[in-house]
Amino acid sequence: MKPSVRRGTYVLLLDFLQPSDIEVRSKGILHFDAGRYCYVGSAMGGLDQRLSRHLRHEKCMRWHIDFLTVLADAAEAWESYPDPIPECDLARMAEACGMVPVHPGFGCSDCRCRTHLFTVPEGADRTLISKCGLHRFTSVE
Repeated sequence: MKPSVRRGTYVLLLDFLQPSDIEVRSKGILHFDAGRYCYVGSAMGGLDQRLSRHLRHEKCMRWHIDFLTVLADAAEAWESYPDPIPECDLARMAEACGMVPVHPGFGCSDCRCRTHLFTVPEGADRTLISKCGLHRFTSVE
């Protein structure tokens, strides 16, 4: 019997130790200050596969976030599962927890959100994780 596919939403936390200018396909060259960033996404086709992919450095570039994950100095993933918070709600909650929206249109070409990418002031990531009941993802690969 084939194992069931886990569907859910997630938060990626990415650390950049140095400022970086990163070319993100249709977005052009985007500047990223050194610091922590939060990206909100969904994986309705498979949470384990999507998050494992995001945490790998070697991959075919497909989504906006791929251009960041391959260059980040550190990355961790937190999942909203088994009762996922909808992706856009999770993005609004990130902002409500003190995260600051950056790069309009990043990661949200299929919705009306301003962005799904945020800078993370000290402690805002822990506030979001706690408030949303997120669980740390451990790679299955």
